[in-house]
Parts: sequence; C-alpha cells; structure tokens
Amino acid sequence: APTESLQLAARGQHIERWKRPRADYAEGRTGYLQWRRDAADFHARRMTEIMTAEGYGDADCARVGTLIRKIGIKSDPEAQTLEDVAALVFMRWYVLPFAAGRSHDELFPIVQKTAKKMSARGRAAALRLPLPAELVPAIVEAG
Repeated sequence: APTESLQLAARGQHIERWKRPRADYAEGRTGYLQWRRDAADFHARRMTEIMTAEGYGDADCARVGTLIRKIGIKSDPEAQTLEDVAALVFMRWYVLPFAAGRSHDELFPIVQKTAKKMSARGRAAALRLPLPAELVPAIVEAG
C-alpha cells in the first residue's frame, strides 16, 4: 500500500530522462555519478513543477523530491522501497542487454553494488528473477 508520495516518486524518478542523456557526461564512474546526481535533481524539479501545477503543496513536493533523490535509502522505508524497485526493474528488464559486451569481471561488481543498495527484502525478490546463474552470487554476497 504505497503512499501517494511514493507512487508519484516512482512515476517521476525517470521523467523526461531523454533530456539528460548519459552520453552528455564523461565516461567512467565520475561521469556516471555526476549524471545520476544531475538526473535526480532534474527529475525532482520537474515533478515539483508538475505537482505544483496540479495543486500539490510545498511539503508534498519536497517529499517526492526527497524520494526521487533517494535521500536516506537505508533509513527511510519509502526511499528504500523506491531504490529496491529501481534495482529490481534493472535486474529484470535491463541487466541482460547491459551485460552484452561486458566481461564477468566488469558486470559482477556492478550487480553487487546495485544489490548492496537494496534491502534484504529487495535482494530476496531479486533472487526470484530469471537472472543468469553467474550473477546470483553477486546478489547473495551483497547481503
């Protein structure tokens, strides 16, 4: 039974993502992290614009922005749920295409880092997905 704020954050966490392409940032971890921070800020601002136009108050907009930015993912149950959902979507629908052209040594730590951000419940759900067998240890070891 997600709150309205969590539902809005889930819908808005990648809103208009095409406006901030990853290719506009430097390759490597530093560029990736900058892209993620900028994207989260953009998505939060965009959701605030839409929510304000629809009559939501400042507190509601701020809460959705906090969730989209995933502030407090280990201490805020809603932020953690949003992180779990994003990771599960990645693992279910995108990990195989993402894996194409990457070695096991490249892919394993990426999946493990993703799993470390998840809750125990999220990791348990990930283990029920149809994942390549060689990635299962990355999720198990993350716990």
